Amino acid sequence: MKRARVAYLGAIHDALEAEGGVKLPDGRIVGENEVVWLPPVQPGTVFALGLNYADHAKELEFKAPTEPLVFLKGPNTFIGHRAQTRRPADAAYMHYECELTVVIGRQARKVKREDAYHYVMGYTVANDYAIRDYLENYYRPNLRVKNRDTCTPIGPWLVDAEDVQDPMNLSLRTYVNGKLTQEGSTQDMIYNIPYLIEYLSNFMTLNPGDMILTGTPEGLVDTKIGDEVVTEIEGIGRLVNTIAGDDV
Repeated sequence: MKRARVAYLGAIHDALEAEGGVKLPDGRIVGENEVVWLPPVQPGTVFALGLNYADHAKELEFKAPTEPLVFLKGPNTFIGHRAQTRRPADAAYMHYECELTVVIGRQARKVKREDAYHYVMGYTVANDYAIRDYLENYYRPNLRVKNRDTCTPIGPWLVDAEDVQDPMNLSLRTYVNGKLTQEGSTQDMIYNIPYLIEYLSNFMTLNPGDMILTGTPEGLVDTKIGDEVVTEIEGIGRLVNTIAGDDV
């Protein structure tokens, strides 16, 4: 099942995918363009992985990390499907990052790897933009790189975990103005989903609504004002976003 959170006629609804549109709780089905899309989950604690694909680390001329490189993201960064991300006026290089996002479904503490999937509610798509100008290095992504307002579109759907047969074998693609610029597979993650849940839950409690952004493969391109960026993950969804100026 695919779930979403949308605003329609002044109210916020938990919705479902149905008949190519959005089904509201009262049974009405409306078009995708008739609603305002919200992040499909209200973020709890949000973890993001850096350099979790070997090809991406190589692309940036970094060695792959010897343990997960994790940082936290604030809820202010998240926006929904078809929303705008603001590009800072002084930015010289701002790139997308198509990432499979894991949503935790129940409290998890000291979870063993073989049990990790039992704690997953579902999956969604995130586009975790980075402004390269502000980066100290990929082992120390400062707040201006990864916690800027509007810089992490997410959604449109939360896909139930039981409907994703193998989350570690999904294709990822990014298109800028219709041109394919990034392509990879979740099977190329350095640290897979069970490993990450075991690793994180070993030293802190994970709660329902917490999310793990699992990193991006190679193929990064600078984005400009007016660009339409589409990040899609096989079986999970197609997330559309537009770059706007910082004066919006």
